[in-house]
Amino acid sequence: MSEMRLVVVGAAGRMGRMLVKAVAETEGCRLVGAIAKPGSEAIGHDAGLIAGTGLLDVDVTDDPLPVFAQADGVLDFTTPSATIGFAALAAQARIVHVIGTTGLQEPDFHRLEAAARHARIVQSGNMSLGVNLLAGLVRRAAAALGEDFDIEILEMHHRQKVDAPSGTALLLGEAAAEGRKISLKDRSVRVRDGHTGPRRAGDIGFATLRGGTVVGEHNVIFAGSGERLELGHRAEDRGIFARGAVKAALWAFDRKPGYYTMADVLGMSEG
Repeated sequence: MSEMRLVVVGAAGRMGRMLVKAVAETEGCRLVGAIAKPGSEAIGHDAGLIAGTGLLDVDVTDDPLPVFAQADGVLDFTTPSATIGFAALAAQARIVHVIGTTGLQEPDFHRLEAAARHARIVQSGNMSLGVNLLAGLVRRAAAALGEDFDIEILEMHHRQKVDAPSGTALLLGEAAAEGRKISLKDRSVRVRDGHTGPRRAGDIGFATLRGGTVVGEHNVIFAGSGERLELGHRAEDRGIFARGAVKAALWAFDRKPGYYTMADVLGMSEG
């Protein structure tokens, strides 16, 4: 397999810089493009120097069209609106689009599914190996324990995070719903305030904490009568997400167009 040519969008941001670093440190791929939003101070500067990896001879630009045309894949941890635009470009170029963007809504997923007819999209609320293994455990536990055990998902992130619940919490919620063969959309509880009445059996609850510099903590609680099971994950280094994204891109390089997840990348898909 030839060396995979990758583009990082949002290259001037915190995750973008980590993605540039991960590409530079991974065999089998190389950075051929770095995109920042118009007006960014990073434009015109070397992406490697910005990321702290040393000179890569790839200048940051705000024009994705010519960059996508010479690439095999794009790594994208930006915003929902930006991701949808990049998905259309990736579909036109028929390349790999790895999406770690959080805050995506149902209409966004419909557009990504349409783009996946031509692009190879790998999308996940979390790109880490540990979290995706956790999702598999949650799915199995939810199926085995049944509605006698209430499911609550608790997550905490740094004070700068703008969406809630986190993409990872929703990924875990979807895994629990799949295990129970129910719709998360119909059975999730996102807010509790005031006189709520008793908890409805079968619901999946979410609780959100924000503060400090927490990278990410997630706990899935199965609370039964007289006993409680807790499954959790703590992210200590954002680099795990970047490395997972690069792994996903390399996996998708020779796949046919379609919509994939990290479960597919890791060989844990039940589909």
